[in-house]
Amino acid sequence: MASEAKMQGLELKRRIRPVEAFSAMKVLLRDKEDTAQVFRIVEALAGNSYYHHFRRFAESEGGRRILASRSNLLEHLRDRERLARCPIGSLGQRYLAFVYGEGLSADGLVEASKVGGVRSFVDPDVALFRNRMRDSHDLYHIVTGYGRDGLGEICVLTFGNAQFYNHGIAFLLLLGLFKSRREHPELPVLGPMIEAWRRGRSARNFSEIQWEEFLDRPLEEVRAALLLGPAPRYRAAEPEAKRIEVEFQVRRELALQRERNLEPA
Repeated sequence: MASEAKMQGLELKRRIRPVEAFSAMKVLLRDKEDTAQVFRIVEALAGNSYYHHFRRFAESEGGRRILASRSNLLEHLRDRERLARCPIGSLGQRYLAFVYGEGLSADGLVEASKVGGVRSFVDPDVALFRNRMRDSHDLYHIVTGYGRDGLGEICVLTFGNAQFYNHGIAFLLLLGLFKSRREHPELPVLGPMIEAWRRGRSARNFSEIQWEEFLDRPLEEVRAALLLGPAPRYRAAEPEAKRIEVEFQVRRELALQRERNLEPA
């Protein structure tokens, strides 16, 4: 039994592949919406970080409950009818509006992770852990209050990296910081990032949360249970961050339209 426990999670150990990360970075710099490149960078630079976090997860009380229940978080997040029955102001109702209200789906990150080369795992416990880490990303956005604007994405990744450090995420954050400061010097980025890091360190460990049990609860009640304080620095920068995001999306859509018009019939 001891030998079996020691082996658990070993498939998460891997070497760091900087050349692969650099290649994905060049693609991502051309289009920040290419989420598959984010997965490629994180996978290439993760090293043994997922192994260490899985071990901590599997030994925690919350992690043991999740592994015993075998609950598939993605199935809960795919069920729009169930989410529509959640009370107004609840986590589930806010998730429904946040994801499906913008024409997205719970499967978006699943597809991006496949394109990004995230492997499938033999160990069912490891697979459950890694899938929940992927599928809970938009829940992180909702409970932390960080939007889909560029600064919001930087902050939610900073928050997560404060809880379970990964070299690949750290690399993405440095990239995002330098790119934001170069292209939008008027936007405060470092202050909200430091704030997000501190929030992540003081909050409950999100990987050990059974999110399914929180879907019907009021969002503010969920935030209190997760020990999440306010984010005044992000809130102050949010209007400018959203303005920049809208302008980016307009430029991106115009560029896509030009590409489609240039394609032969």
